[in-house]
Amino acid sequence: MRTFFLRRNKLKEETLYTASQWQLMWWRFNKNQPAVLFLVITIALYVCAIFAPFIAPYGSDQKFSAYKYAPPTKLYWQDQEGNKQFPPIIYARKVQMNPETFSREYTNDFSQSAKIVFLTKGVEYRLLWVFKGDLHLFGTDNPNIPIFLFGTDTLGRDLFGRIFYGSQISLSIGLIGIFISFLLGIIIGGLAAHYSGTVDNIIQRLIEIIICIPTLPLWMGLSAAIPANWPPLGVYFGITVILSLIGWTGLARVIRGKFLSLRNLEFITAARLSGRTEMQIIFKHMLPSFMSYIIVSLTSSVPGMILGETALSFLGLGIKPPIVSWGVLLQEARDLNSLALRPWLLIPSLFLILTVLAFNFVGDGLREAADPYSSIN
Repeated sequence: MRTFFLRRNKLKEETLYTASQWQLMWWRFNKNQPAVLFLVITIALYVCAIFAPFIAPYGSDQKFSAYKYAPPTKLYWQDQEGNKQFPPIIYARKVQMNPETFSREYTNDFSQSAKIVFLTKGVEYRLLWVFKGDLHLFGTDNPNIPIFLFGTDTLGRDLFGRIFYGSQISLSIGLIGIFISFLLGIIIGGLAAHYSGTVDNIIQRLIEIIICIPTLPLWMGLSAAIPANWPPLGVYFGITVILSLIGWTGLARVIRGKFLSLRNLEFITAARLSGRTEMQIIFKHMLPSFMSYIIVSLTSSVPGMILGETALSFLGLGIKPPIVSWGVLLQEARDLNSLALRPWLLIPSLFLILTVLAFNFVGDGLREAADPYSSIN
């Protein structure tokens, strides 16, 4: 038995000595259970965003005029006779106007019911903007009794489905914005480190000027400059570029510092003496040596991009209808009347908070995993 454990420990040590940097990072990251959990949540959010038309029971702009500001539908697991129901059932709802608050109040009509059905056909959609389909995850067996798990908005649109449709914009704008910031940070930071002198001074002063300007007012000013006659897709890419043009500064400084610390090391000198070009040295030798730190920095910056888009859309300067984003959905929850009478309109903020928490936990986990002095045992 003692020989078995000695061999096992020796094999483990040999594996550690021969493992790549990415393997060591993954082993350290896998030990951080909260980070792994939130990584799974992050992946699940993006999967749900991709398959939003399938998950949503109705279209993003499908209106139910008889159910304006309807509260979330209550699911019943027993019928009126006490018989258990699976899948659950829902009842039709009647609406009446409250004479004191002038708000719509809904009550159940127990004479009409509908069952929840899974994998049912509904409104047609295009999955990934390519594949046509009409299959939805769930719905009801009576089209006259719709289901609204998160309630409806001012036009009677299903908030549950619109949240997942909105995640396509809010989540993708963070990834695309970070990708643009990544390219700008590598190019500008690399130029500053490579040429030094006057070029480095100009770039550093430019970065300092951008950092000194408050972020939100700068976003608002640039967003207000987007022409009002632009199509929704143009506004989407315009907001993405605006967020990226401000978010590259920190990454550029990190890359500049890494390049300055690496350019005189032995393996860089050996690569230069072997005839490698400067571009080959940068992309084949320098960048891979600190790519883990770049990934950590990018992961930590994604929540800022998502919050930036949400803030601009919430203020009416970002994404505008008919495109749906979490910021657009939260526009209806800006007044106290909505908070008091229609609290379900704040549900998109819960998804926003969950996303920001998930990225922060994953970023912290990656930061610890990328630390060369952290232990794997």
